[in-house]
Amino acid sequence: MGRGKLRIYLGAAPGVGKTYAMLSEGHRRVERGTDCVVAFVEHHGRPRTEVMLHGLEQVPRREIEYRGTVFPEMDVEAVLERRPAVALVDELAHTNVPGSRNAKRWQDVEELLAAGINVISTVNIQHLESLGDVVESITGVRQRETVPDEVVRRADQIELVDMSPQALRRRMAHGNIYRPDKVDAALSNYFRPGNLTALRELALLWTADRVDEYLQEYRTEHRVSKIWGSRERVVVGLTGGPEGRTLIRRAARLAEKGAGGEVLAVYIARSDGLTSASPKELAVQRTLVEDLGGTFHHVIGDDVPSSLLAFARGVNATQIVLGVSRRRSWQNVFGPGVSATVARESGPDLDVHIVTHDEAAKGRRLPVSGRARLGRSRLVWGWTVGVAGPALLTFLLSRVLPDVGLANDMLLFLCLTVAAALLGGLFPALASAAAGSFLLNWFFTPPFHTLTISDPRNIVAMAVFFAVAVSVASVVDVAARRTHQAARLRAESEILSFLAGSVLRGETALDALLERVRETFAMESVALLERASDVDPWTCAGSVGPTPVARPEEADVDMPVGDHMALALTGRPLPAEDRRVLGAFAAQAAVVLDRQRLVGQAEEARKLAEGNKIRTSLLAAVSHDLRTPLAGIKAAVTSLRADDVEWSEEDQAELLAGIEEGADRLDHLVGNLLDMSRLQTGTVTPLIRPVDLDEVIPMALRGIPDGSVELDIPETLPMVAVDKGLLERAVANVVENAVKYSPDTAPVLVSASALGDRVEVRVIDRGPGVPDEAKDRIFEPFQRYGDAPRGAGVGLGLAVARGFVESMAGILTAEDTPGGGLTMVLTLKTAATVSAPLGPGLPACATS
Repeated sequence: MGRGKLRIYLGAAPGVGKTYAMLSEGHRRVERGTDCVVAFVEHHGRPRTEVMLHGLEQVPRREIEYRGTVFPEMDVEAVLERRPAVALVDELAHTNVPGSRNAKRWQDVEELLAAGINVISTVNIQHLESLGDVVESITGVRQRETVPDEVVRRADQIELVDMSPQALRRRMAHGNIYRPDKVDAALSNYFRPGNLTALRELALLWTADRVDEYLQEYRTEHRVSKIWGSRERVVVGLTGGPEGRTLIRRAARLAEKGAGGEVLAVYIARSDGLTSASPKELAVQRTLVEDLGGTFHHVIGDDVPSSLLAFARGVNATQIVLGVSRRRSWQNVFGPGVSATVARESGPDLDVHIVTHDEAAKGRRLPVSGRARLGRSRLVWGWTVGVAGPALLTFLLSRVLPDVGLANDMLLFLCLTVAAALLGGLFPALASAAAGSFLLNWFFTPPFHTLTISDPRNIVAMAVFFAVAVSVASVVDVAARRTHQAARLRAESEILSFLAGSVLRGETALDALLERVRETFAMESVALLERASDVDPWTCAGSVGPTPVARPEEADVDMPVGDHMALALTGRPLPAEDRRVLGAFAAQAAVVLDRQRLVGQAEEARKLAEGNKIRTSLLAAVSHDLRTPLAGIKAAVTSLRADDVEWSEEDQAELLAGIEEGADRLDHLVGNLLDMSRLQTGTVTPLIRPVDLDEVIPMALRGIPDGSVELDIPETLPMVAVDKGLLERAVANVVENAVKYSPDTAPVLVSASALGDRVEVRVIDRGPGVPDEAKDRIFEPFQRYGDAPRGAGVGLGLAVARGFVESMAGILTAEDTPGGGLTMVLTLKTAATVSAPLGPGLPACATS
């Protein structure tokens, strides 16, 4: 039996109706006579979703007991035994309770598919593993339940379930997603319009990429070479000249006109060493295209038009943007430029935009390569003029202009020699001079058709002609060599200037530098190798390219840097004249590597400095804040032990109460100091287990004065996955801080609410509040904001609270209270979303 088919309803956000859509599809399958069952669907108390379950066969769930609580899970064995044609499985990213058949529900689905059962499932875009960091940066909530992207990408069908943020918020307000008492908190947190818009964009872009993959697979399977303009892909052909920025911006504007437009900048480099592009300008253009949301590609090819068209057709591009040729008008005699050739050969399915710019017709002032400095076409034309030109000129002078005279004949042949020198250099010019001398002697010097010269003056003229021709050819060739040397020196100076500038700017991106080396010298891969001594093996400090070498001996080119470091390049041998620039790159790579390591050492030094700062603050706290209650206790004890004073019972009770209060303050201060020390050393080890908030929070308020706190903790809240002791300490510190700053007439409100897979505890005070720029600073150790008296503490309460909350995978943030004041928000995971507890010995992530 073959593998089953997987269909996924991808939700742009919670509540858009993906489960409803899945159940509707189930009803359609049943009406068509398909054997369809509900393997697992969670309606979350939503009445419309619950109604859709009626009329569908449901496989009984398996109940698993875990730490005193019973959790329902999908019974994979029962579904396999029932063996339906189609199974409906909700929440693909769900984490199963320990003791289940598999750790994740998507693994359960894989079993069903392997058994030949078709599966229809659901997942939200925020649960895709690759988008975890992006979703957290947008919503502030880290998704603990994720599914690998590849699992979703392998689905045979993916259907996006989308809804506008305004419509989703209206559905929320109408009570179709959460209970009415949870709506306000949800709308003001996760379901803010900005969050929903960002999640919707992520879903649309991810789905568009998947559709594009489907299209590429189809084109490959059916061998479709013709371009399909399903989306605008604009390829920008770059030369490394300054006009590239104009072209990139124009391409970006073209891409914006179509939905899902994409910009791909490509530089075609010849395979002959230092290319004609400025490395500095290419780096700037790479940054520009990436800032505009495009991609930069480096392709090696000697035939630029063919390589550019092949790249464009390979990526299914719809448009190509090129600049007007920078060649001068007279250079068009030797053939059309790249722009004209691409426009002629592009075909009807690929639009070519020729963009004017300030560099048009100004000539190519960029450096050229050493091995083929004149170019293949110029060499061909030089030899053609030098060899075929004299023969053609002889025919014209013999048949068309027979009586011009020997002197004029020599001048015309000399012009051919100069033209051959200008086009092809020294050797075509020498060939032209030799051929011209022979033809002048044979056809135009009496006696004709012999190598004999009867007139001595003609002998002198022929000798002068040959000498002048050779001299002109030599001068032209020397000028070409000097021009080439100047161009190379200019290229080298630009590269060295860029490297010097990067040193001064303190750039530390080793991979970027190695990539620049690869592009400059047209290499396949570049690696920076190092070793501790002459006998130690080589290690790779950084590399770019597909197959970097592991030892310098295996490279086509290696450049030593000191005694124990080398830059290794693969692709082709490098001319000796290029090694000077390569040496500068190698030295810069060594500097960048050293700088990266120094940055790491500086970071370690910074951490040590922070530790010293904390120890200094601790000494200050001990010297003042701890001595204050000690002084009170000492004074009260001394008074009680005095023999010369007769204390009444009321006085004795007051002194004992002072001793007790001072001891409590000492206990609290020492406890916070010890907690902060544990957080700094990373030794906080939470024991995560399901806990009811209505058991923890009242215990955390035992030391708070009566009447200063109001509680609003619903009994219907789900259990949270926390360490009971750490949560109690965190809540106590937060509430104590709120009571300290809140006026006596306005008690602190502690409320809790459930939002999806998390629970929020809000501690609301009506104090003076905290400015936005200080909201993060108040969580740092030994920080006290406002006019708190020195005896009010050492400023560790909130730092300890945040550290404890984060060690339990929670979040503690501060926000303004409407109407004035500060609200502390503790975000905790529900017990149902935690796959396994953290037992003793497992490290906790805590920051202060």
